[in-house]
Amino acid sequence: MGEATIRVEVICAGPERALRRRIDLAQGATVAQAIAASGMAEALPEGTISSERLGLFSRKVAPGHVLRDGDRVEIYRPLLLDPMEARRRRAR
Repeated sequence: MGEATIRVEVICAGPERALRRRIDLAQGATVAQAIAASGMAEALPEGTISSERLGLFSRKVAPGHVLRDGDRVEIYRPLLLDPMEARRRRAR
């Protein structure tokens, strides 16, 4: 019998384009393993991927979080402006 696999999606939405990769991994794989297997680190500028800015379906997760079949790993961009400050500027 073969090893059980899961299919996950790794996505990073930039200001100009979104990168999306679907990959198959061994059951029990983590967020960090999915990112490494997707090749996103090589496709994105250095420093884009941070363990503080990772999520699954809009919920923050740690790089060691174990994935399930159908999960979508999201790599978030750093904020250019604090959301509270953006609201203040719009209100002025």
